[in-house]
Amino acid sequence: MTRRFILLFILLIAAARLVAGQSAPVPNIPRMPDRKPRFDGVWAGPAFIHVVGPNDTDTPRVTSFDRSKMAPFLPGAEAKFFRKPTGDLRNDDPTALCLPDGHPREALAPYSQQIVQTPDMVVILYEFMHFFRVIPIGKPHPADVELTFMGDAVANWDGDTLVIDTIGLREWTLSASNLWHSDALHTIERLKHIDPTTVSYEITIDDPKIFTRPWSQTFQMKLHPTWSLLEQVCEENNRCQGGNCTPSDSQKPK
Repeated sequence: MTRRFILLFILLIAAARLVAGQSAPVPNIPRMPDRKPRFDGVWAGPAFIHVVGPNDTDTPRVTSFDRSKMAPFLPGAEAKFFRKPTGDLRNDDPTALCLPDGHPREALAPYSQQIVQTPDMVVILYEFMHFFRVIPIGKPHPADVELTFMGDAVANWDGDTLVIDTIGLREWTLSASNLWHSDALHTIERLKHIDPTTVSYEITIDDPKIFTRPWSQTFQMKLHPTWSLLEQVCEENNRCQGGNCTPSDSQKPK
């Protein structure tokens, strides 16, 4: 089964979802003047535990991908993905030195994120390290994409679902727990309202240098109208400036 066939299969599933969604649209969701769903606001992202009840809370946590949902590895790729710890956080987790977490790891960071939406653009502001993504809607990727931490992202609409396609990602950490993707990583994010204040966030991981096929995992995001992004300065908490940085160093009080 070829990777192209698998991606086609995923698109067919998405088309089936669209048909189902058109027959039963989510009522009372916020919409733009052009009737497209509106995702503006500050959100508790996928890294938050959403507890529904009298004391409705969103508790941040360090989140990684569910290994049971991952596709099989290519021969020899598992060791590249699960890198053996060296004891030096400069190699094991460069974010300990305040280097960027990059995409898609930033989406799973235990910090809030703000979405600003216009008819032709979506901007996502991340509280962690104040990174951002400016994502045009309805435009193609450029012909020559430079590899960066956040990659090159473009968006399109699939019915009421916002689909974000990202390429051009440098080899970096996929998430916490020392998981590494290659420079061929391609992600597809799908955002869709479950209700007026809850969004389903599905991400498809397609890394042809690591996995035999694409795979997906779904999280939820919760809107918080009273929240705002706070100042977060990584260097104020950087305990590993120069020299050998061990896991115990990162736990020392500063």
